[in-house]
Amino acid sequence: MKIKRALISVSNKRGLRKLVEVLDKLGVEILSTGGTAIEIASYGITVREVSSYTGFPEMLDGRVKTLHPKIHAGFLAVRNNKDHMKCLEENAISPIDMLIVNLYPFEKTISKPGVSFEEAIENIDIGGPAMMRSAAKNFKSVAVVSSVDQYVMIIEELEKNSGNINDKLSENLAKEVFEKTAYYDGIISGYLSENCL
Repeated sequence: MKIKRALISVSNKRGLRKLVEVLDKLGVEILSTGGTAIEIASYGITVREVSSYTGFPEMLDGRVKTLHPKIHAGFLAVRNNKDHMKCLEENAISPIDMLIVNLYPFEKTISKPGVSFEEAIENIDIGGPAMMRSAAKNFKSVAVVSSVDQYVMIIEELEKNSGNINDKLSENLAKEVFEKTAYYDGIISGYLSENCL
């Protein structure tokens, strides 16, 4: 799987610079959201904001950033399906080959003493899990990097294979995604069960 385009949206910026520098060196086009795009630009690396790509601004205080057909179709299109690829072309949608994401820290937020219900709710990530699930469903064509702890492994894989990710690694990354989203939703469900009437 050749990585030509990556979307990056992370709340935790730790270790991001090295990974982004490797992607840039390999000629990967980088799409990103708000604060992450600003961070990447500060490294001197060219980045295209998702709002520029989709033609829609981030809205509702950042609640809506990546919930757009140009993002999800870019992840979900089956690359060897001619009808899927024709649909992308007709709608000016580019395939996205890698997602680098980590979720709003809901569990960390609710563990803070005195955290308000409103703050907890605002730390329920919607776009992140949606992208993770879309991209992981299409793991034969899309690699999902869902943890800072995976960066070193991904860098080594990309450098060793001239910007390619092997199929087995992509499959394993997808399995981790569904484990993470299931756990994340479980924490949210538990919190709401304890804090809602």
